[in-house]
Amino acid sequence: MRKAINSLFLIFHFLFPACPVRRAYFFTPLIFATMLKVGILGGGQLGRMLLQAAANYPVETFVLENDPECPAAHLCHHFVPGNIRDFDAVYDFGKGLDALTIEIEHVNIDALEKLENEGVKIFPKPAVLKIIKNKILQKQYYADNQLPSAEYQVVHNRTDIQQYEYMLPSFNKLAEGGYDGRGVQLIRTSEDINKAFIGAAILEKMVDIKKEISVMVAVNSKGETAHYPPVEMIFDPDLNLLDYQLCPAELPDKILWKAEAIALAVARNFHSPGLFAVEMFIDANDDVFVNETAPRVHNSGHHTIEAHYCSQFDMLWRIMLRYPLGNTDAILPSIMINIIGAEGFNGNVKYEGLEEVLKLENAFVHLYGKTQTKPGRKMGHVTFLSKEKQDLLQKSIKVKRTLIARS
Repeated sequence: MRKAINSLFLIFHFLFPACPVRRAYFFTPLIFATMLKVGILGGGQLGRMLLQAAANYPVETFVLENDPECPAAHLCHHFVPGNIRDFDAVYDFGKGLDALTIEIEHVNIDALEKLENEGVKIFPKPAVLKIIKNKILQKQYYADNQLPSAEYQVVHNRTDIQQYEYMLPSFNKLAEGGYDGRGVQLIRTSEDINKAFIGAAILEKMVDIKKEISVMVAVNSKGETAHYPPVEMIFDPDLNLLDYQLCPAELPDKILWKAEAIALAVARNFHSPGLFAVEMFIDANDDVFVNETAPRVHNSGHHTIEAHYCSQFDMLWRIMLRYPLGNTDAILPSIMINIIGAEGFNGNVKYEGLEEVLKLENAFVHLYGKTQTKPGRKMGHVTFLSKEKQDLLQKSIKVKRTLIARS
């Protein structure tokens, strides 16, 4: 059908060469004919920002998500209501598409494997998702590939943890289901063992952390890579959520090179195209340890929208559409502050102090379109660009004190 339409427009082109509307009508079907159909599993803020970047490319977008009012729903070409954990929902959604990606790891991998076998391109490959969504398999992956990671043991209950009391203080992490600080708790002393998770989990020895950093790595279908400068991440100790981050992280050259080499090795050994956020610890001895990897666009890469020549979202489209990898260099140093739902407020969101923050120089405000706020919920972020680190820090403090997501 598309070829037939194109042929008609070619005939129109030669019969009416001077027609002023000829050019617009002629090129429309040619562009449409080359559009790939790409689906996103999940419709949260990551999907939203990915779709905002998609507007620059010839791609037809689809979103699968339960909530028809989700942040990404109104930005895609086609919204499909459905559960991303359900086999039939994921398979039926993906079988007519050229490619699929995710905005969260907790999806039905069996359906993705079937789709991959039928020719749908999955970014990243289902085999990678199977490793990363399970913290036990993820830790084993690091060990198998001789990638430095904190000492750990597989545990299932309090009795198991009692056997490894010598490892305390340690973090108890559920093998699956944890996200944004959930499914992780600190077992500081033997008195805390009674709050241990029941079920498959890891007990990971606490690292004496000097800095937490993240490196975003892009891998295309040819195996070529590009990586962004490391960012330093500062976490909220109560919510265990990213509070703000600085780019570039201030690191001695030796540690910088080590961190970049580790991040590249983590991504390359997956043997899959995609975008990978490799989170790492730097300890008091300047040793670098992999904490965990996210196989997708990530909170630690939001600053790249304004602060880098090619954003993480733009980069993933380049990978999926088989375009050249983008330039990851920074335009200016930056700081990114998460806007988190304020404690004590539930309900329809109101952004107190928004106008005041918008008056600040070089402020880029992103609100995620969520109508309801609750304590600890990610509602948006603000990015600042400046040559001066002190200026960035002062503005981040201003935002945290001024811009409040409340009801």
